[in-house]
Amino acid sequence: MASTVSDAAVADTQPFDIVATYNELLRSDPDLTMPIAAIEALVLLLTQSASSTISETLDLLEKSTAHLKRSIPNPIGLSAGTDLFQRYLITTLQRPGQLGPAGDFKAIRTHLLSNGRLFIRRAKESREKIAAFGRGFIRDGSTILTNGGSRAVAALLQKAADEEGGPSAVRFRVIYVLSSTSQTCDHPNEEPEGMETVRALRAKGVPVSTIPESAVAYSLGKADMVIVGAEGVVENGGIVSRMGTYQIGLLAKAIGKPFYVVAESHKFVRLYPLGQYDLPIDQQVLEFKSEEDLAEERKQQASADANGDAPIKLPLCDSVDFTPPHLISALITDSGVLTPSAVSHSHQKLHLGSESQGSGLRSTSDVHCHGGWSIRRLLSRRKSRNYSVLEREPNRLKKRLRN
Repeated sequence: MASTVSDAAVADTQPFDIVATYNELLRSDPDLTMPIAAIEALVLLLTQSASSTISETLDLLEKSTAHLKRSIPNPIGLSAGTDLFQRYLITTLQRPGQLGPAGDFKAIRTHLLSNGRLFIRRAKESREKIAAFGRGFIRDGSTILTNGGSRAVAALLQKAADEEGGPSAVRFRVIYVLSSTSQTCDHPNEEPEGMETVRALRAKGVPVSTIPESAVAYSLGKADMVIVGAEGVVENGGIVSRMGTYQIGLLAKAIGKPFYVVAESHKFVRLYPLGQYDLPIDQQVLEFKSEEDLAEERKQQASADANGDAPIKLPLCDSVDFTPPHLISALITDSGVLTPSAVSHSHQKLHLGSESQGSGLRSTSDVHCHGGWSIRRLLSRRKSRNYSVLEREPNRLKKRLRN
């Protein structure tokens, strides 16, 4: 997959287009997440660049990353990947002596690219680890409510379904919330997000009920838990996910249902939003218009289309919302289960701890090891009024919860 994009982008007569490469990577591999596509695009950029010094390499990476973020309507997901790769690159270039003879930039460059590819391969395998950790949350006879098209959630549910008939067989049902916003997209005839997972689960013998977003409150009483995915896990332990996740979290909290988030640890992004309107993207979900405003908008749109300079807008079907940490029971990652309060520490280890780890780019599963829990203990305590599991929480939080 990477080689296909590389061959297309390597043309000697054309400069490397980081945005086109990123979009092509996502199109060519449906299982690729935005952070990993961003990292892979940056690795391809370095492969094709003619930079011969550390300064040129850092300048190229900074400019290309900024251009990529400006060109994507919602850069939150890919920012997690670009920030992680930049942190790795800077840390590595600060220790060139560990990579080869002093001043041998070719050896440094080779090391950067080989470790970058290794990281990409490990990150792609993270969903299997998540499925192994999260499998214990799905009890026999349970009903799970989920939404969106999260590949990590799909991997977890299909992992549990694949074990039917085995020594740890589990029978469960799924309530799948299908979005109706596909009508507002450029391709209104496309099926709702998540239908591929619905078909896969039904093919494995899992009973699935599909419902519209308006039926979530009605249906949630029949569910034992909520499991959702995320585009990004922010520093305060909350998540940025598809529009509608926040309201599911509110409803789950109101009626006492555990709300679990499944996310690869390379989606940990350096953001600290304080609310819905503190995200660094322009979504235009609420647009108050009069008839005059609509007429003026049509005129401006026609002019922009004629000039070929239409602004980049985020379609409503791709909008996201912020689910705060107090609504989340646990985050299931590829390194274990985290409380929302442990996410901040994991962010620090990911973005700052790498400075003391030598020059190799570590897999994110090697970084987020803080706050792992016993699944059995979590399930036995999940009805507590506080965050449900204390087994390996920091001592400070244990004392506070006892009081």
